Amino acid sequence: MANAFRAGMNRVPTGLIGGLLAAGGIAYGVNESVFTVEAGHRAIMFSRLAGVQDDVLGEGLHFRVPWFQYPITYDIRAKPHRITSLTGTKDLQMVNVSLRVLSRPQTTQLPNMYRNLGTDYDDRVLPSIINEVLKSEIARFNASQLITQRERVSRLIRDNLTERAMEFWLVLDDVSITDLSFGSEYSRAVEAKQVAQQEAQRAAMLVETARQSRQQKIVEAEGEAQSAALIGEAIRQNPGFLQLRRIDAAREIASTVASSTNRVYLDSDQLLLNVDSFNYDAEALKAGGKK
Repeated sequence: MANAFRAGMNRVPTGLIGGLLAAGGIAYGVNESVFTVEAGHRAIMFSRLAGVQDDVLGEGLHFRVPWFQYPITYDIRAKPHRITSLTGTKDLQMVNVSLRVLSRPQTTQLPNMYRNLGTDYDDRVLPSIINEVLKSEIARFNASQLITQRERVSRLIRDNLTERAMEFWLVLDDVSITDLSFGSEYSRAVEAKQVAQQEAQRAAMLVETARQSRQQKIVEAEGEAQSAALIGEAIRQNPGFLQLRRIDAAREIASTVASSTNRVYLDSDQLLLNVDSFNYDAEALKAGGKK
């Protein structure tokens, strides 16, 4: 069988075999000489002779020398990172701060980034500088200020973190505080303070209610005293005023009895209408009024 294979190969023209080998080599060379940079990516070229080249290659088709050159591709789209840090405030309260960062590399600085940080720059740089900036900025505020001045705290963290990231050729498109939580001791202290404030407000309300009640009683007493004085003055000026009041009282009694379903018989004494039996000394009342 081996002899038959050799005999068949001998019958194939040598030029055809050489042509096939040349065509295969050319196809392999062409395939290895071109590469494509996808959308949202950039590439830099590493040469085995000159090292990292300073040119940044954009999207599309590019050429290279096989074996001597190979591309290094970077994703330049913004990527989210969420990092949580436990740090202390100015008044020595522990707080958990969660920060969300959108970062991307500087396109023009990709060669320097590769020389110094490699392709895993996110894991090398972001955790350390975020923790550093968070601890330095949170330590400038009290625990209560972190809540009341949250926008200012977020702005300071964003500005300092953006400036710090520029040193590592990173661009931060957005920096925001997503979560801010305090320790259990501080939470209990805040709850106790709120309870104390509510108790104080309740006590102040009770004091105000008592003061208003006292004032109301004083006004009612003054009104009753003034009313009694006016009634006394009316009786002195006109002795018939008392009889008029007796008639008003009898009218009210009669109205009440009339609306009742029971049958009730009242005489003039019970109705306070015993006018004939009521005697008063008009001269004495007038004399009393002049005193």
